[in-house]
Amino acid sequence: MSEWLKGDPLRKKKVSRASLKNQKTSSKKSSGQSVKKASSATTATLVKKVLFRPDRYQYVRDKKKSSSCVFCEAARQDLHFETLCVYKSTHSMILLNKFPYNSGHILIVPQSHQGHLLSLPEVEYQDLHQMLKLALAATESIYSPSAVNIGLNQGRAAGAGLPDHLHYHLIPRWEGDLNFFPLIAETKAVVETLEQTYKKFRDYFLENAP
Repeated sequence: MSEWLKGDPLRKKKVSRASLKNQKTSSKKSSGQSVKKASSATTATLVKKVLFRPDRYQYVRDKKKSSSCVFCEAARQDLHFETLCVYKSTHSMILLNKFPYNSGHILIVPQSHQGHLLSLPEVEYQDLHQMLKLALAATESIYSPSAVNIGLNQGRAAGAGLPDHLHYHLIPRWEGDLNFFPLIAETKAVVETLEQTYKKFRDYFLENAP
């Protein structure tokens, strides 16, 4: 190549542009590879934390399909396993939690469809809390737990699964089991079936109902 062509300013510009383009292409490839590696690392990290709970699938499907309140349905019907209702008073009832966080997990529920504790008439409020005492006595008699979690989540932001119908959770606890947060995170194994739990509570109330 002649010295004249080597010194051509247009050629120098073309060479510079081509070099810059190659640098950008190389940079993009390198960046893309870094992003892919970071994405793969993030995915790997997340996968390690996935909890597989196929038994919850039916629960999610039921919530999407049902337009009626399951507690109101239980209040309208007689006691039987299909409703999971084990005992009723004049204004309240005790049901098993369909997907318990621990063996003996029950719900204490007013029969009227109310989503706020202060909305309950006084007679229903008093009946609900008498039922809570009765449920605690039953739980301690049946399971002899070391301790008990009792709680009410009022409103969806507080964690209520059915925010339009009040319900207390009562969960037996034993020394050495998991703390309450892993329970609500749904990682606790339950050692008895709902049928077994239902029979225990029904037998108790048949003998000890006030």
